[in-house]
Amino acid sequence: MMKIGITGGIGSGKSFVASILSKQYNIPIYDTDSRAKELMNTNEIIRAGLIALLGDEVYLSGNLNKPVLAAYLFSSEEHARKINSLVHPVVKEDFKRWAATQEVSYPIVGVESAILFESGMDKLVDATVMVHAPLDVRIMRTMQRDNAARCQVEARIQAQMSDEQKCVLATYVIENDGVCSLDKQLEELLKKLNKSNSSK
Repeated sequence: MMKIGITGGIGSGKSFVASILSKQYNIPIYDTDSRAKELMNTNEIIRAGLIALLGDEVYLSGNLNKPVLAAYLFSSEEHARKINSLVHPVVKEDFKRWAATQEVSYPIVGVESAILFESGMDKLVDATVMVHAPLDVRIMRTMQRDNAARCQVEARIQAQMSDEQKCVLATYVIENDGVCSLDKQLEELLKKLNKSNSSK
């Protein structure tokens, strides 16, 4: 089985591309963002670590107290690193278990992550796919989607690894600018992945 990592900056459309691969090409996708949120509520290692860092108030009636977590997480880079060091290892192990359950039924599976390279998830896959879009397009998409001001979106983009860096690191780049055909690019991508997979 081949494992692919799908990434892209805010507003690039990586989730949209991942959904096409899932719905049209029958490729199961592991969503690290939604799964991490679930694991913060259910995994005992993460729960114990968060309580040790933030106190009992990080959980409210057994559920993650998101405002308390967010206030800590975004207050400093050091705080973010501490949270990530708790969550990322658990998510990686969860992905490995999930991928193993798919192996009998699917030749290709994917993992979607905004921080694929930063978190080290790229080390767990055979190929990486970077979904790229022009900066202005990304800003406009995110402003509309999140009802956010331009300055807020620009600040979020500045806080991420640059698209240029991700494009250099990625095995494949998909251009999602609204002009280039996504279908043609994804068909070509699947041909390359299947060829690579059959030669393993």
